[in-house]
Amino acid sequence: MPLVTTQAIIDEARARRVGVGAFNVITLEHAEGIVAGAEQAGAPVILQISENAVKFHRGQLAPLAAAAAALAAQAAVPVSLHLDHVEDTALLHQVADAGMSSVMFDASHLDYDANVAATRAAAEWAHARGLHLEAELGKVGGKDGAHAPGVRTDPGEAAAFVAATGVDSLAVAVGSSHAMTTRTARLDHELITRLRDAVPVPLVLHGSSGVADQDLRGAVAAGIVKVNIGTILNVAFTAAVRETLAEPSLVDPRKYLAPARAGVSEVVQRMLSLLSEGDSSMVETRP
Repeated sequence: MPLVTTQAIIDEARARRVGVGAFNVITLEHAEGIVAGAEQAGAPVILQISENAVKFHRGQLAPLAAAAAALAAQAAVPVSLHLDHVEDTALLHQVADAGMSSVMFDASHLDYDANVAATRAAAEWAHARGLHLEAELGKVGGKDGAHAPGVRTDPGEAAAFVAATGVDSLAVAVGSSHAMTTRTARLDHELITRLRDAVPVPLVLHGSSGVADQDLRGAVAAGIVKVNIGTILNVAFTAAVRETLAEPSLVDPRKYLAPARAGVSEVVQRMLSLLSEGDSSMVETRP
């Protein structure tokens, strides 16, 4: 089906009170595996390419974005393209030409006033081109630089930030961390609910790979809409490659990339099914 917008996918998920999965694409095999997993789950999906992935591809966004867009056009479920964790304004300005409908501009490493100013400028640029802009307030731990461990998002400050910047969605720090390979993070569901009640835009959870199933269900029920997932895909991808390469005579990359791609699909199918379930025990807390 045709490529859809991230805004449309988020709006539908929010209306249905379920979560939508946004999965990190590093290679073509990631993108193929994510789309296949979404088709198996019968659920919409967001393919997201991060600034770090663009750096891996020698600073070129267009080739990987074009491949992802081609996959989306042939998918049996709605698929959108998103550029994630952009700090470089020059890269931000490539989004519209790359066929993407949304971007996460990350100025969370700056102090509050500078974050507001930079994010407001990014939002104005994006909105002039019909793009959805996500931003971050608070600091999600687990990476250097913009993601150094820090304070969790304050609901009052979040409300002021959204009003001052005009962003379309907000990534919040509520207990998750980037790049976790174990699912031991503990989310603050009460804080998520307070944030949901404080801001008019959808909430985004980063670092979701480190969150256990029941905690993710609770997060969606409490108010999270977009759920970013990356590391857990790479765990499955790499495990499949390692297992296949135990055969020392193997040299054909298709022999280890095919099971790696299948491993990604399995994770995506399971995670999308989980996010669409929600947590019926907490639904009554939603307005």
